[in-house]
Amino acid sequence: MQTLEQIIAQIQPLNQDAMVKAQVKLDGLLKPTGSLGRLETLAIQLAGIFGEKNVNVNRKQIVVMAADHGVYDEGVAISPRVVTAIQAQNMIHGVTGVCVLAKHAGAEVVIVDAGIDCEPIEGAVDMRMARGSGNIAREAAMSREQAEFLLTKAADFAMTQAANGVRLLGVGELGMANTTPAAAIVSVMAKRQPEEVVGVGANFPSAQLHHKVDVVCRAIACNQPNATDGVDVLAKVGGFDLAGMTGLMLGAAAAGIPVVLDGFLSYASALIACQISPRVHDYLIPSHLSAEKGARIALQQLKLEPYLQLEMRLGEGSGAAVAMNIVDAACAAYNEMGSLADSNIILPA
Repeated sequence: MQTLEQIIAQIQPLNQDAMVKAQVKLDGLLKPTGSLGRLETLAIQLAGIFGEKNVNVNRKQIVVMAADHGVYDEGVAISPRVVTAIQAQNMIHGVTGVCVLAKHAGAEVVIVDAGIDCEPIEGAVDMRMARGSGNIAREAAMSREQAEFLLTKAADFAMTQAANGVRLLGVGELGMANTTPAAAIVSVMAKRQPEEVVGVGANFPSAQLHHKVDVVCRAIACNQPNATDGVDVLAKVGGFDLAGMTGLMLGAAAAGIPVVLDGFLSYASALIACQISPRVHDYLIPSHLSAEKGARIALQQLKLEPYLQLEMRLGEGSGAAVAMNIVDAACAAYNEMGSLADSNIILPA
């Protein structure tokens, strides 16, 4: 397995020449210039990643990172902790939201056990670090060594999937109480107060939100994460699922394939990934505007504008699954539309 430094070194900038040629092609298609809006922008991004003659995402996959969190013990979630393991099993059976939506987008779903508090689950990819991360309100989520190992392991997995033909990778997560560490990460990385980014997650009572804010404040005060060191932030106030998603983004970018983000949890991981390697940003496709409170702040920090606004906050990669249809649309328009020249149409300059 490569080192994290070796993986990061393989992340290349987008091919600017291919993007210029893609723009010329799009301007010559059978439509008014620029009339497909952000579908054209997306096609140009894909050309920068794949080359202007290879704009396709013929094999799509969503990887769901699952793990439990010690901070659950602080009373920041209403769902039983065992739901993480139950939903992981349901994903393997193909009956969760992301599975249904991915199926209709023509995408595979892979579930990765990065640290669920249960016995190993048959059918899940095993990246188990422990049976849940540390309680960030009282200690670090994990050691720096664990964070770097999981980042590398997940990145290597993404690169292997790309080598096996995956051309579009979506990220998802599963873990009771995981919006608490995600909020902590966003608070640190965006330099915003916890009360600005802490939301209700999976229907946490609004009347008790002050308690969740206090837990995030205590986590940051206890661990003192360094915002200029993404690995440090991830290790101190993150979690195994968040680390796994971050690694997937690094590995996909190193392998030269785009990554479709999901919601708030994926934004938190993207903030870490882009701090570790700013070039990752060029490979990110923002799917939807999560309904979680800190979503807009995180996206503004990432300088990303989502393609959809559906008031979703399910997680699991569900938003990424829906947005994969948008990516398919961009590819179809780029590859299959006729040209103005072939129809003898000359538009005014």
